[in-house]
Order: sequence, then C-alpha cells, then structure tokens
Amino acid sequence: MKLKAIQLRKGNIILFNNELYVLTEVTHITPGKGQAVVQTKMKHIQTGQNAEKRYRPDESVEKAELETRKMEYIYDEGDDLIFMDQETFEQIPMHKEFLGDAIYYLLPNTVVDVNFYKNQPIGVELPLSVDLKVVETEPTLKTATVTSSYKPAVLETGLKVQVPPFIEEGEIVRIDTRDGKYLERVKG
Repeated sequence: MKLKAIQLRKGNIILFNNELYVLTEVTHITPGKGQAVVQTKMKHIQTGQNAEKRYRPDESVEKAELETRKMEYIYDEGDDLIFMDQETFEQIPMHKEFLGDAIYYLLPNTVVDVNFYKNQPIGVELPLSVDLKVVETEPTLKTATVTSSYKPAVLETGLKVQVPPFIEEGEIVRIDTRDGKYLERVKG
C-alpha cells in the first residue's frame, strides 16, 4: 500500500530498500525558505539496524501489508515465548530477543495482536496498559510526607519502574506499555 510521506506516523512499518523497517521518529520540517521535508528515523525489524531518510511530503512510501492475528501468550520454553492462534490453535515460538522489551508486559494467558508479513511473525501489538504485581520495592515510610518523589520497584515480569512511595510489595499497578511508566494503583 502506498502512502504519501506526509501521512507517515511513528510506529508505521514500511518497506525501505526492500526491507521491513519500523518508524521510530517522524518529523515534519518546514524551513523558512525552501521545500518542506519529512525526516524519518527507522529501525530494521530483524537486525535492529537504524536508518534515516528524508522524503518530500508528496513522495510515495510503501507501507508493509501486514496480517494481524489474535494470539495468546501461553508459556516460556527456553529462550522462546510460545503463542497460540485464537482461531486455529496453532502454536508458534518467538525468541525473547526478537520481542525485545515487549516481554516485560506479557503474562501467561495475555491475548495480543501479532503482526505477520508473508506468514512470518514480525512483532506484537501490546495493549496501551497492563496490570502487574509489585514483587520488590522499598518499604513505605509512615513518617514520609506526600511528595512527587518516586522509588524503584520490580514487577512480576522483571520490569523495573518508578512508583510512588505509598506502593507496597504485593500490590497491582497499571503500567503504560508505550513508555514503561507507572499510571495508577489497581484497586483489588
């Protein structure tokens, strides 16, 4: 599918030099004089290699045709996470390195959208937020006043985040999957 460069957004997956790249940054530059450009930074889907490209706003860019399937993360097997297709019950492994930081937001039985390109999985689309249990953090100080200071916490998936001082071990917190930041305490 062709897109005009002006329509590109962060997170789009495009074909660049006949390879799949995910856009990590898209900036529209309008200089005082001269022609406007769309500056992109991207990362190769498989190798992680970075690239940059400037496009004219009306230039055509090939957006990758992806198939999305609902799949459930069911368990770990060595360095792989095993996902099961919700319709066909087919199970596919995905290497932890391939998934990157997404592994910190996945618990068994989590259903996610898995993107496929030519029947090969290329990544997962996480929900905007996930609820995870705090397994390690400093104790709450009863004499502490309410401040904007945060303390480190380790969550059940191994993710390290900063949480408010009133959060204790065993509590469930909601985390933004886009930036890994604490959103709120989940009431049980």
